[in-house]
Amino acid sequence: MKTLMKHTGLPGLLAPAILFALATPAAAQNAPQGQAAPAPQGSVQPPASIRPTPGQLELSKMIWSTVAAVDHANRSGNYSVLRDISSSGFQINNNPAQLAQVFSGLRGLGVDLGNALLVPPTYTQAPQLVREDVFRVQGVFQMRPISIGFDLYYQWEQGRWKLFGIDLQPLEMAQQQ
Repeated sequence: MKTLMKHTGLPGLLAPAILFALATPAAAQNAPQGQAAPAPQGSVQPPASIRPTPGQLELSKMIWSTVAAVDHANRSGNYSVLRDISSSGFQINNNPAQLAQVFSGLRGLGVDLGNALLVPPTYTQAPQLVREDVFRVQGVFQMRPISIGFDLYYQWEQGRWKLFGIDLQPLEMAQQQ
């Protein structure tokens, strides 16, 4: 598991780490174009032509669903569902107790992630395929006084895009620009 802690810009507080199942973002970005990293033993990946790139509506639903899952996990203290709806590699490398630890900083801030469901995501970079089976989306939910920055990775698995890596950061208004 790759874990990176980033300072949120809010004095003395840390936010969740990026969690990756099988590869780091640098490894995914540095992979030669058109070549995927080897699939885990026992998994069969469909051809790229069967892996649809998410449209605007589907992409928004994926992001909102992920944020809602983290919000519910933070409220309940139960990270099992977040883990269970993620890719198999993410599940293997992250147990619910680890996820609780990773999101403790965000939970400690008392940020209501449910508010992100009321605003559309604003993309800071164009969504992109970083590998033929991994899709990355970066952006922010512009809310006041604290917005939520996101950097999400989804992996194509079992006929749909599943969470592969996540970084949620509270952002003060000045940081968004």
